[in-house]
Amino acid sequence: MGDMANSSIEFHPKPQQQREVPHVGGFGCTLAELRSLMELRGAEALQKIQEAYGDVSGLCRRLKTSPTEGLADNTNDLEKRRQIYGQNFIPPKQPKTFLQLVWEALQDVTLIILEVAAIVSLGLSFYAPPGEESEACGNVSGGAEDEGEAEAGWIEGAAILLSVICVVLVTAFNDWSKEKQFRGLQSRIEQEQKFTVIRNGQLLQVPVAALVVGDIAQVKYGDLLPADGVLIQGNDLKIDESSLTGESDHVRKSADKDPMLLSGTHVMEGSGRMVVTAVGVNSQTGIIFTLLGAGGEEEEKKDKKGKQQDGAMDSSQTRAKKQDGAVAMEMQPLKSAEGGEMEEREKKKANVPKKEKSVLQGKLTKLAVQIGKAGLVMSAITVIILVLYFVIETFVVDGRVWLAECTPVYVQYFVKFFIIGVTVLVVAVPEGLPLAVTISLAYSVKKMMKDNNLVRHLDACETMGNATAICSDKTGTLTTNRMTVVQSYLGDTHYKEIPAPSALTPKILDLLVHAISINSAYTTKILPPEKEGALPRQVGNKTECALLGFILDLKRDFQPVREQIPEDQLYKVYTFNSVRKSMSTVIRMPDGGFRLFSKGASEILLKKCTNILNSNGELRGFRPRDRDDMVKKIIEPMACDGLRTICIAYRDFSAIQEPDWDNENEVVGDLTCIAVVGIEDPVRPEVPEAIRKCQRAGITVRMVTGDNINTARAIAAKCGIIQPGEDFLCLEGKEFNRRIRNEKGEIEQERLDKVWPKLRVLARSSPTDKHTLVKGIIDSTTGEQRQVVAVTGDGTNDGPALKKADVGFAMGIAGTDVAKEASDIILTDDNFTSIVKAVMWGRNVYDSISKFLQFQLTVNVVAVIVAFTGACITQDSPLKAVQMLWVNLIMDTFASLALATEPPTESLLLRKPYGRDKPLISRTMMKNILGHAVYQLTIIFTLLFVGELFFDIDSGRNAPLHSPPSEHYTIIFNTFVMMQLFNEINARKIHGERNVFDGIFSNPIFCTIVLGTFGIQIVIVQFGGKPFSCSPLSTEQWLWCLFVGVGELVWGQVIATIPTSQLKCLKEAGHGPGKDEMTDEELAEGEEEIDHAERELRRGQILWFRGLNRIQTQMEVVSTFKRSGSFQGAVRRRSSVLSQLHDVTNLSTPTHVTLSAAKPTSAAGNPSGESIP
Repeated sequence: MGDMANSSIEFHPKPQQQREVPHVGGFGCTLAELRSLMELRGAEALQKIQEAYGDVSGLCRRLKTSPTEGLADNTNDLEKRRQIYGQNFIPPKQPKTFLQLVWEALQDVTLIILEVAAIVSLGLSFYAPPGEESEACGNVSGGAEDEGEAEAGWIEGAAILLSVICVVLVTAFNDWSKEKQFRGLQSRIEQEQKFTVIRNGQLLQVPVAALVVGDIAQVKYGDLLPADGVLIQGNDLKIDESSLTGESDHVRKSADKDPMLLSGTHVMEGSGRMVVTAVGVNSQTGIIFTLLGAGGEEEEKKDKKGKQQDGAMDSSQTRAKKQDGAVAMEMQPLKSAEGGEMEEREKKKANVPKKEKSVLQGKLTKLAVQIGKAGLVMSAITVIILVLYFVIETFVVDGRVWLAECTPVYVQYFVKFFIIGVTVLVVAVPEGLPLAVTISLAYSVKKMMKDNNLVRHLDACETMGNATAICSDKTGTLTTNRMTVVQSYLGDTHYKEIPAPSALTPKILDLLVHAISINSAYTTKILPPEKEGALPRQVGNKTECALLGFILDLKRDFQPVREQIPEDQLYKVYTFNSVRKSMSTVIRMPDGGFRLFSKGASEILLKKCTNILNSNGELRGFRPRDRDDMVKKIIEPMACDGLRTICIAYRDFSAIQEPDWDNENEVVGDLTCIAVVGIEDPVRPEVPEAIRKCQRAGITVRMVTGDNINTARAIAAKCGIIQPGEDFLCLEGKEFNRRIRNEKGEIEQERLDKVWPKLRVLARSSPTDKHTLVKGIIDSTTGEQRQVVAVTGDGTNDGPALKKADVGFAMGIAGTDVAKEASDIILTDDNFTSIVKAVMWGRNVYDSISKFLQFQLTVNVVAVIVAFTGACITQDSPLKAVQMLWVNLIMDTFASLALATEPPTESLLLRKPYGRDKPLISRTMMKNILGHAVYQLTIIFTLLFVGELFFDIDSGRNAPLHSPPSEHYTIIFNTFVMMQLFNEINARKIHGERNVFDGIFSNPIFCTIVLGTFGIQIVIVQFGGKPFSCSPLSTEQWLWCLFVGVGELVWGQVIATIPTSQLKCLKEAGHGPGKDEMTDEELAEGEEEIDHAERELRRGQILWFRGLNRIQTQMEVVSTFKRSGSFQGAVRRRSSVLSQLHDVTNLSTPTHVTLSAAKPTSAAGNPSGESIP
């Protein structure tokens, strides 16, 4: 723990020097001052800023930056700031070393059994029994045994060990490369994140890591703040600080009440400018991360105890998060009496060691366990039969007495039996499964990058293959998100194209230009095109860009208006959010009065209008009757053309009657309508085809949009989501809610089940509607199969739905950070066609694993039966341990490589999705597995019992211990491998197709592996000798082996001819975990939901937030210590608090411990009564 205390002090070596020399580097603030400033909130923070700097601009002066112009973009200055105040970069936790991964791979149970067997075998082979020559032990050790042979006894043990080492290295290397890939991916995501800052008065997008203290950053709706800062100027800014404080309510920020903005928090509404005051490890999130890193040593210890095993697919960063989350979770104080049981349950959950599992992994684990159990039983029976047979034959039939000097000889026999038993087990357990899944996923993820899918959670890729429904946004995904105004209603006239400026009254034109220029984010602009002949670049909110473009089309310019009324002179801004669906800005008029400009969804704003401008620019009354008229004649026709209608209005207030600006409903009412414009967002040309593919693949596409229902319906028809003559529903959010809620206003699943199957378009929907719909479809049990839902989203408000969905797609270009954070896959080109590619890859993963299973299980069935019967009838397995391991290696490792890297084809999109409950091994596959097993067993048993007559060689049966390898058994081994090789080609098809060579050359890996395996097999047979129990074969014998192998392909055609429908007796295997098969642990949790895989995915995030939350508590305790006592002491205490964190985990109800630790300090050093969660 001492480490940790030091590391916390090393945090700021600078402040210590800066105490004496106040202004190192010529800046007026030290790192320590800024850090302590950022720990304050609200009034306390304001007071501190006033005392120390006068005001925020004083702070900017000290940091040598200008609130309006920002920093000079001068590299030396930026570098100096980085050296003094640190970089905006949090070093990731150390990845696992290769050795650690090797150690983890060695934990595999079967491998441990093998190691034990091999070591025992080795030990015994070096021990020469003294009574070797005595006749008393019988013919047990007799036979063709000479000195050289006895010496070779150790080879078998050594060979087993060697193959174990191979398996371990392959697994470890695989994990290591996966980790590396994941880190590459993480860093790519991080590099792509940009943030808007002002430097030299210019707006620049800089990578987040390039932010420095003193930068002036623009914050806007949907941003994830990358650094701590103080707000200079804000419009209606609301922040979600739950990631730091755990409070779900949005916090209002303003320069005069609470100007502190913290890294890692989300902007939910509004916009503003802040001066960056802390970056990287010195920001609030950074401090927490460093604490997590410093707690890492304890983590490791805790890990050893297996407190929490993390999902194999986690980047080590999230590992740190999760583990700390689990610890911290225990610390959660009980909020209320009812909360108590919930907490207990949560606590239980946190303690159950779990891995993240997707649908597929759930099915696979279950299958592997079933196979493993069967193998265990078989191997136990094998050993028992062998031992009994030997004992009865030696001591009963031959009537020998167990002599002391013979013990080692007998023990050696028993060890040989044990090794045979273990061999059966090893072959039975498909330890290649996890490998196949991993390789297949990793390969797909790499390839999906090329298809513009950036996969953040590996299993999302396979879940996507099972998707049955996609709920897509309209704007930006189905459409190009390049909006233009195409129709307008100005001065009593409906213009079908852009009117000539001369046709409009100057008054109307002037009002319109001001209303649009001022009442839109100043960050939104239209810039000249980058290349000649290209379209102008739209920066910022696309709807606003369309309106600004409308001004330019009217031959006016918005820039002069904005220069005349700069952003900081705006009196009040009500920013856009998903509830208001409108945005309003108030400016002060020269005469002391106020003018409010408002724009928003036309049906909402028109309800608030009482006047409208006529063709001369004069006011005319606007009654509800006029409004209905306008909706019918103007708005609906525009909407039916697929246009989005926006109303632009204004209102004047006299200087005498200044309203209460906080009463928004009063202020934004009694408006005068200036214009209604229709904005077109054209459908992406490739979307209709992509949607057709989805529908053909059995995936229902639904459109969920905030737009009005007519617009939505028109676009849905253009995309092909709705076809004329079909029975479908298009609902508005209100109507949707009315249909699914009962009298009390609660959502009922039965009601939802009546709505969603036919629903194709949900318009004017709120984020909660989207979440309700997604949750309703996922939880529904009506259809013949459970639904797997994918959701696309770009806005902050889509976060909940993206998290809830089985697969969340966020937009890489238009998406906000919040959406990306909640998603599983990021579409780097924001295009719906990429989703179809993801479906194709997902299905391919699923199929690859099925192919591998079909191949693997055939080998397993055959090898187990051969080893078992062979051992029982001839007291010796025809396939030796080392040979079995070789077969296992080729089957598992290479076959998983070969079959997992099959590229996807369009034909994958021609079948229906599998759904959650579809078994992994279909009837067709079962038919193939058993059919090929019958062929292989027939051949092998024929060879085993009459092979010596056929080939005219010595029989290998009943050979004594340590006898030299026989040609007979070598032929059996060789034939077995040849049949597997040709069966691998059969395994390429799982739906009963005839042509197994179809597209075989498009997969070079497959060809290489099959040929490579064949080459190694020749080497093993001809030169393997004693270690592989092989003796060289003649050319004729080789040809026979090959002939039998090729027979597999012919036999495959025979099997394909048998119709699966006739074989009712075949069972399917590897179903998803059903309701009745929940494990005790899961039942103990008292969970209502069936789908625990999905629950797991969510839990990580909750734990992480709660974890941060708890550590925040500890930090606030510490900061009070800092204020009261010496800093050094506090660090020691902080470490004790953290160690307490680790100890407490083991108590049953640790909550009181923390509380007692936290309360006194809060009373002592926390006059403002800072909230300690």
